[in-house]
Amino acid sequence: MDIAFSQACENNKQPIFTVLQGAFAKTKRVLEIGSGTGQHGVFFAEHLPQLCWQPSDLLVNHASINYRRQSSGLTNLLAPIVLDLEQPWQAVLTKSSLQGIIDGVFTANTLHIVSCSLVSKFFTGVKQNLVKGGVLCIYGPFNYQRKFTSQSNANFDLWLKGRDEESGIRDIEWIENLAHEAGLFLLSDNPMPANNRLLVFIMN
Repeated sequence: MDIAFSQACENNKQPIFTVLQGAFAKTKRVLEIGSGTGQHGVFFAEHLPQLCWQPSDLLVNHASINYRRQSSGLTNLLAPIVLDLEQPWQAVLTKSSLQGIIDGVFTANTLHIVSCSLVSKFFTGVKQNLVKGGVLCIYGPFNYQRKFTSQSNANFDLWLKGRDEESGIRDIEWIENLAHEAGLFLLSDNPMPANNRLLVFIMN
């Protein structure tokens, strides 16, 4: 079986964990949106044993996630669920007995990959399914005052749009507005390596 691997995940997992261990200190169940290769899920479930980590992604990515989950032997890393941002989350979460108990949401390198429409639907999903006092953590590159924070991010944005014109690095002001409309308050905006950020929100 061809197992997907992300060098970026290997590079950024420790810096992300440094923030997550505080952000998710009181969290019991985290829903990861866009688990990809499953590398983050294994690392964070291993280093945050007090919580259950719920991976999710399109079915095409489940083979790699399941392989890593089974190889890890971690009991707090759950089997991935199929979650498509085009569709409401409630039916999937109810079927998996997760409705009403998600007190953490994590996503990495997703909002610049999907369309603006799906970014909006992501926040709708968070609004409808993250409990009051729950924490949302978003990792990835962002623009500030509609400007790229580095030439490498500008080049990356061109590459993204060449691949899919509906993708691209998002303006932090737009993300904060969507979060506010979803009932979220920005707790911290943390600098990460390679011109990325880790945003931590709490549900009011």
